[in-house]
Amino acid sequence: MNLIAINLREKLGRFDEHWQPKVIAEMNDYQFKLVKLQGDFVWHQHEDTDETFLVIEGELRIDFREGAVVLGPGEMFVVPKGVEHKPFAEHEVKLMLIEPRGVRNTGGESGERTAQNDVWI
Repeated sequence: MNLIAINLREKLGRFDEHWQPKVIAEMNDYQFKLVKLQGDFVWHQHEDTDETFLVIEGELRIDFREGAVVLGPGEMFVVPKGVEHKPFAEHEVKLMLIEPRGVRNTGGESGERTAQNDVWI
């Protein structure tokens, strides 16, 4: 058992790239991932799982076909499985994603924004 607390600021300081989630912990089959976002993402959905966004710094807008939700520091939102969405950040946002191990960040889509899974920091 690891008896060292995870410092989110220290972990966020270890990388600069955007749209590349980094795993910092696991609980059962769920991963806690830190990621920095800036700009527009792709429309996508996760057919088999919900996805949780927890904003640490900045402002994140998650677009849906029928509207949008805007999150600031300390706010979170759970995107239900199967719901098409597109994150957007005008300025850099630092956030935590909570989702099952093995979930691809672009859902069923592939492209330049598709990140490698299971990258630990």
